[in-house]
Amino acid sequence: MELKDYFEGTKGTGVLATADDKGNVNAAIYARPHFPDPENKETVAFIMAEGLSHSNVQFNSSVSYLFIEDGPGYKGRRLTLTKVSEEIDPDKIAAVRRHSPTCDWHDEGPRYLVYFHVDGERPLV
Repeated sequence: MELKDYFEGTKGTGVLATADDKGNVNAAIYARPHFPDPENKETVAFIMAEGLSHSNVQFNSSVSYLFIEDGPGYKGRRLTLTKVSEEIDPDKIAAVRRHSPTCDWHDEGPRYLVYFHVDGERPLV
């Protein structure tokens, strides 16, 4: 199964791990990755707030994303990613954003659409 199909059809919890230029690690809950270009299967994007995770990828482009599927047991995926670019165009962010009834952050501060190359993929366990 392709990553796009997997993430679009699977519910669960994601964790994005970043590190600053000194190696100090941060982990944060993140939504499933977005796939902004259907032709490019090796690029994913995350909408990031102006916080520690976003700050870290300015200094260290390597990140890890861990996804745990809802349900019993430990099923999911681990992605190794490298930042390739970002943008702040609100129209592009709105175009990829999944509208969640429990998420009100869209009116709070700047958002960035950060693109990552998928360097590797592994099962959760």
